[in-house]
Amino acid sequence: MDPARASLDRALHALAAIGPDLAAHANRIGARLWSPPRIVIVGRLKAGKSTLVNALIGAPVAETAALEATHVVSVYQDGAPARAEAVLLDGTRRPIETVRGHVTALPVSADQVAYLQRWLPSAAIRDHTLIDTPGLATLTAENEARTHRVLIDGFEQTRTASVDADAAVFLFDSTPRADEIAFLKKLGFTPLTTLGVLSRADGFGEGALGVRDPLEHAAAHAAVLAARMQDTVMTVLPVAGLLAETSHTGALTEADARALAALSGVEPFDLLDLLDSEAPDASVPVPPEVRGRLVDLLGEYGMIHGRAIAARGAAALNDWLVACSGVPQLRSVLAHHLGVFAGVQRAGQIIRELDLLAYSHPARDRIRGIVDQLRMDPALHTVVLFEHLQAMLEADPVSPVTGELRRLVEQPTPAGKLGLPPHATVDQVRAEAIEKRSWAHAQALSTMTAAEDAALVVLIRTYGLLAA
Repeated sequence: MDPARASLDRALHALAAIGPDLAAHANRIGARLWSPPRIVIVGRLKAGKSTLVNALIGAPVAETAALEATHVVSVYQDGAPARAEAVLLDGTRRPIETVRGHVTALPVSADQVAYLQRWLPSAAIRDHTLIDTPGLATLTAENEARTHRVLIDGFEQTRTASVDADAAVFLFDSTPRADEIAFLKKLGFTPLTTLGVLSRADGFGEGALGVRDPLEHAAAHAAVLAARMQDTVMTVLPVAGLLAETSHTGALTEADARALAALSGVEPFDLLDLLDSEAPDASVPVPPEVRGRLVDLLGEYGMIHGRAIAARGAAALNDWLVACSGVPQLRSVLAHHLGVFAGVQRAGQIIRELDLLAYSHPARDRIRGIVDQLRMDPALHTVVLFEHLQAMLEADPVSPVTGELRRLVEQPTPAGKLGLPPHATVDQVRAEAIEKRSWAHAQALSTMTAAEDAALVVLIRTYGLLAA
């Protein structure tokens, strides 16, 4: 049990002890406290969201074809037995039949569905729930309206499953569009709870036959975008979605590897011409239907660059696909960065919910006492800083106070929190903390907004703690 959760858990027990009605509130909030963080996957139509969800879950369960089920939010969480339900707009639930893990039809019209709830016995989603969403800028006005309805505009059930998620993974192609950034801002996440993904990295730039390797090109471009979008996302990672899905869902077979190895003698440009043809070729020992399957599994990049590796068997080819996919790096960020800040955001939301409860309950003074104790708890100090960071990002994102708050939240060590190098001594840390506390006192003499005024109070306390 991490210290922040332990403190919140004690606070909920204290809340429940006040009275039976508050015990119900404590149980409801506690269920959220102990559930895994919820990460919503957003992006344009055909950005590769469901393909990425399949790769992260490790099974081809998210619909990628043009089915009605792709037009509604789907929530994937660990649980047994595997099952699915449609949560309707009125809050009722309807069971859904699945065939080999796929939803083939909805029990009602998509317009009547708030979201689909999917339970899958998968260790891959034990630590976080994934929320797959309809695409932005879809092909019809109806689908566009449904996307906004599901994620932003209305219906409490859907907002609970999506807008109230704890973090976002934002998929885009070479450059995010203005409407995508605007949509992302509406979801209410901070740069520390939003991860950018440059999708389809295996086809980036000039593609598989370009002078520059598309994966290397995508990685370099992702680094540029990460610097340019630092006020929107924590970083940008390149991901080759098709390679990720194939390598992480067990789709590749030894027969596939043998067929791919058999194409090793074909020149790359001739291979692409061959892939466009459905006619048999006596000089190529791979029939058209097998070539088509390989394209579906590997794409042009995987077929051109994976042929030599395929000669070593399916296991070696799959390992290579995993390394090319970008998923290991993505999982690391989800586990060690995005997931951590998602937990911080959730803790802040719980504290705010308790604060609101104090305004409407007769035991308001006792509830406020619990909240005040939480806000002064050292275990929740990062949560308090994060709350003020959120307020400053809305009030004045370019303020130096905002930058100080972000560094204090983001960096794990005292030296890092103060902008010092890792080898800084204790005396250097103390001196820098004292100097920054003096700076914060000076800033507090002429604040621009109420958010900045409140943030500086917390900064002064934080620098005092670091100085001590």
